[in-house]
Amino acid sequence: MPHATRWQRLALIGGLLIALWLALQLFGSVLAPFVAAGVLAYALDPAATALNRMGLSRGLAALLMIFAVLAGVLLFALLLYPLLIVQVGLLVNRIPQYAGLLQGWAKHVLTNLQDQFGPEVVNDKLRDLVAGQAGSMLSILLSTVTSLIGSGFAIFNLLSLAVVTPVAGFYLLRDWPTVVRMIDSWLPYRYRGVIRAQVREVDRVLSAWVRGQALCCLILALYYATALSLAGLDLGLIVGLMAGVLSFIPYVGTIVGGVTAIGLAMAQSPHWSGVIVVVGILIVGQTLEGYVIYPRFLGDRVELPAVWVIFALFAGGAAFGFVGVMLAVPIAATLGVLARFWLRRYLSSPLYLDPPAS
Repeated sequence: MPHATRWQRLALIGGLLIALWLALQLFGSVLAPFVAAGVLAYALDPAATALNRMGLSRGLAALLMIFAVLAGVLLFALLLYPLLIVQVGLLVNRIPQYAGLLQGWAKHVLTNLQDQFGPEVVNDKLRDLVAGQAGSMLSILLSTVTSLIGSGFAIFNLLSLAVVTPVAGFYLLRDWPTVVRMIDSWLPYRYRGVIRAQVREVDRVLSAWVRGQALCCLILALYYATALSLAGLDLGLIVGLMAGVLSFIPYVGTIVGGVTAIGLAMAQSPHWSGVIVVVGILIVGQTLEGYVIYPRFLGDRVELPAVWVIFALFAGGAAFGFVGVMLAVPIAATLGVLARFWLRRYLSSPLYLDPPAS
């Protein structure tokens, strides 16, 4: 029986990568619900497997898990929907006030710069122009955001995610062991052991990141939303949820939530007491995140450096949009495992171990 050549193996790998790239380019606009369903099935597979071992059929176990997730999401939405609607209405009504405050702040800053550097550097016309544009830009930005939230395209994407994802997630979760066995049967015999070992390593890293990061985001979102709301901050619920959800991107949730909360506190309170309370909430949240939550739920099991995760998320978003963001971490985890594997191979190879020429 003839053996496969190196070029045939490379051609097979290159063909698979090109096919994946073309599929993402051609069908990226409709893949979001199916990618989300795959993530959901992957996350729920251990629980469904445990129910299956307890005597339930795989289909019933998958159905129960999907219904449990839907019930949790619906309960969460029913509890928060009235509060979110009130806060969105408050945001729309406060847009002119925030625009005026920003305009006054910009004018004050430029007046101070004019006093320090003279009218030659900052003249009256430039000061009035920048101050006026600052308020206009904020009004346009906030109006655009609120219109996008209610746009038909956003509603269609949300409905497709809400309807297609649970259905596709059920079928994927039900057939997950069958799919895994089928893909395993396609592995080339010569490299089957090596590929299985690397897939297990990817699964270890990825499962620790996905499940641990989901718990961390949930805990931080509940903490920030509750603490900022109790502190009396306008839009505290929305800002807190945003800070918690965005914390899956290292540092981004902290920066965006912190800047937004401090800015709203400065606009809302004429004194510094409100700002100090908000800053205290943020400091406590960062302390809990860095020393309690992340070490407890992530720890050293996740071999994904923060910079690598940030780059992967932004690169995936730039290349394939929302689908790229969802696929970024799995691809980053896979590349990280493969890079460590090839590094170990290199450090034990003659290419590295050969002594220097005499």
